[in-house]
Amino acid sequence: MTETQAPKSMEDMCPMASMCQGMMKKRHSRLVLLIPGLFFILLGIVILAEPKVLVWMVAAFVIGLGFLFLMMGNFIHRMGH
Repeated sequence: MTETQAPKSMEDMCPMASMCQGMMKKRHSRLVLLIPGLFFILLGIVILAEPKVLVWMVAAFVIGLGFLFLMMGNFIHRMGH
């Protein structure tokens, strides 16, 4: 296609259009949202029954986030040298 020709279709205008159209045509499984939804409901019930669980979950999240930052810092340092 040259600059003087008008695009014939969406695929001519955007190289990712065909991929996006393929993604939109696929039907997604209901389980993709049902399983996490059920998990969070059960987690909420456990937190209501035993509030100490929430403290442990927050602590585990913060520790995991700390390790993630350390790994990212190490990766960025290695990429710079």
